[in-house]
Amino acid sequence: MRKTLIRVACVASALMAVSLAHATDSQPAKKKKRSAAAATVLAAATPEQLQAAERVHYGVSQCEGKQSVDLEANSKTPGYVDLKYGKKTYVMKPVLSSTGAMRLEDVRGETLYLQIANKSMLMNTKSGQRMVDDCVHEKQRDAADALKAAAATQ
Repeated sequence: MRKTLIRVACVASALMAVSLAHATDSQPAKKKKRSAAAATVLAAATPEQLQAAERVHYGVSQCEGKQSVDLEANSKTPGYVDLKYGKKTYVMKPVLSSTGAMRLEDVRGETLYLQIANKSMLMNTKSGQRMVDDCVHEKQRDAADALKAAAATQ
């Protein structure tokens, strides 16, 4: 009787070991999150892109709904811009349009940031909708104030 109990206990512990090993093997492995900057290899900037990057309004722009967008020069690749909105950071390529507007094009094709004289907006290029609008940098605010003052004097 005692030998039977020992065998049953051994079989039970072996089954538990097998089921525990199977349970840990069937759980999906956790993936490390990588930033967009880490996942994307950037081409060297063209002279036009470097010139456009000099005209970007860097720093924080206050937007509608108490939101903000922060632009910083990309620390690893000259001529590119890191755009921070919410909890995401997008690597952007600056392009000066023929109208004078600054286009910051996401290198992964997800977003587009437009800077015009008096405001900026962030667009989702896949859905074609605005993510945030009425973003104003201090330089844009100064330009708008100067236009208002000039109009008032005429």
